[in-house]
Amino acid sequence: MGLSDNSKGLILAMASSAFIGSSFILKKKGLKRAGASGTRAGVGGYTYLLEPLWWAGMITMIVGEVANFVAYVYAPAVLVTPLGALSIIVSACLAHFMLKERIQKMGIVGCITCIAGSVVIVIHAPQEHTPSSVQEIWTLATQPAFLIYVAATLSIVLALILHFEPRYGQTNILVYLGICSLMGSLTVVSIKAIGIAIKLTLDGINQMAYPQTWFFLTVAAICVITQLNYLNKALDTFNAAIVSPVYYVMFTTLTIIASVIMFKDWSGQNVSSIASEICGFITVLSGTIILHATREQEPPPPVVTWYVSGDSMKSPEDEHLITLRSSEYYEP
Repeated sequence: MGLSDNSKGLILAMASSAFIGSSFILKKKGLKRAGASGTRAGVGGYTYLLEPLWWAGMITMIVGEVANFVAYVYAPAVLVTPLGALSIIVSACLAHFMLKERIQKMGIVGCITCIAGSVVIVIHAPQEHTPSSVQEIWTLATQPAFLIYVAATLSIVLALILHFEPRYGQTNILVYLGICSLMGSLTVVSIKAIGIAIKLTLDGINQMAYPQTWFFLTVAAICVITQLNYLNKALDTFNAAIVSPVYYVMFTTLTIIASVIMFKDWSGQNVSSIASEICGFITVLSGTIILHATREQEPPPPVVTWYVSGDSMKSPEDEHLITLRSSEYYEP
C-alpha cells in the first residue's frame, strides 16, 4: 500500500525543515565572516557573495525549499507550513554548538512544545482537493477575498520598505521580517500553483501553454528574491536565535491565512478538526516564544576607551576618560 499524499507531504516537510534550519546557521556564519572583512549586509553590503560558507547555507536552503515546494504539491499549507517549527529546533541546536548562542533548559521545553503542537496539526490535517488545471487555480487566485488580501499585503510591504525601513530597520526586527513574511505568503501560494501545474504536466495534462502558469512563476521569483534580500539583512543585523522563531511565527501565520483564503483548506472540515488545528498551531507558536525568550542574546559590542590629553595620550591616572558605546553617546 502506497503512502497517502499527506504522508508524502509530511516526510518532505520534515526533510525541508532540517535543511532550512541548518542553512540559517551556515548563512549566519558566512555573513559574520563577510562583515569582518567588508561592508555588512545589514547596511547594504554584498561582500557575503564572496563567502563560501554563505553559499553553502544558500545551497542548503535551496535544497530545503525544493523539498518544501514538493511538499506543498501533496499536502495543504495548514499541514506543511507549521512543520517549519522543526527548522527552529534544528537551528537552535546548531546555534548552541556552532555560534555559541546557548540554549537554556526552558528552551528544551519550547522545543518539546513545538513538536507536540506539530503532532496535533498532523493528526487533524485536512485531505486536500487538488485543482485539475492551472485555470482552476487562477479562478481561486482572482476571487475577491484573495485579491483584497494581495492588495493589503503589497500596500503594507511598500509602507515597510519606503517609510519604516530607513527609520527603524536597524533597530526593529519586525520591519525586515514583516517584509519577508508578507512576501513569503504570496510565494507559497504561487509555488503551490506552479507545483500543481508541473505535476499535472508530468501526468500528461500540459499546463505550460497557459499564461497563468508563467504569471505564477514570475510572482514566485520576485517574492523569493525579495525574501532573500531582507532575510539576509535581518540575519546580519539581529541574533539568529531571534530571527528564526520570529520569522517562523510571522511567516506561518500569514501563509496559513493566505492559503485558507485562496485554496479554502478548511472547506469541508468540521469545527472540531479546525479547532484542533488552531490549538496545535497556538501550541507551536507558544513553543517558539518559549525558545526565543530563553535563548542567550549576542554580547554587546566592546567598549572602546581613549585617554585624551591635549596633544598626547597618557595614562588613565593622569587624564580624563572618554567612553564610546554602541548607543553613540559620549560619557566623560
